[in-house]
Amino acid sequence: MAMKLFREMECMKLDLNIVVYNTVIEGLCIAGKIESASDLFYGLSAKGLLPDVKTYTIMINGLCDGGLVTQAEKLLGDMKEKNCPPDGCTYNTIIRGFLNNKETYRAVELVQEMVDRGFSAEAWTIELIIDLLSKDEVDPALLPFIEK
Repeated sequence: MAMKLFREMECMKLDLNIVVYNTVIEGLCIAGKIESASDLFYGLSAKGLLPDVKTYTIMINGLCDGGLVTQAEKLLGDMKEKNCPPDGCTYNTIIRGFLNNKETYRAVELVQEMVDRGFSAEAWTIELIIDLLSKDEVDPALLPFIEK
């Protein structure tokens, strides 16, 4: 029903801004409709809109939740190339995505990048790292990077 309403709003040529699109993209991701969310995301420029840091973070989270961490990492790169620098929320989102998908080494590299850019880990990210460490699912040799 939400998509039907959204399509009706588009047909009525209402001035839909990026906040509306972020909401719809996030709803699609939560519903597991990553392909539809991706189509909407990549169609933004045709509507005269540019994704903002929130849009990218929503899409990165959806991709990670769907186990598509390689695509999420590519999107992070695209974000940087398009002069839309990731914020702390973006970094924490993709780091948790990598950790949840057992990609601990890449997650730790991103922790280092995040710290180098002046951001810090959120409590939820730290909790996930500690949980993985307690289960011996993270190489203890990576601890110096995590401690930063």
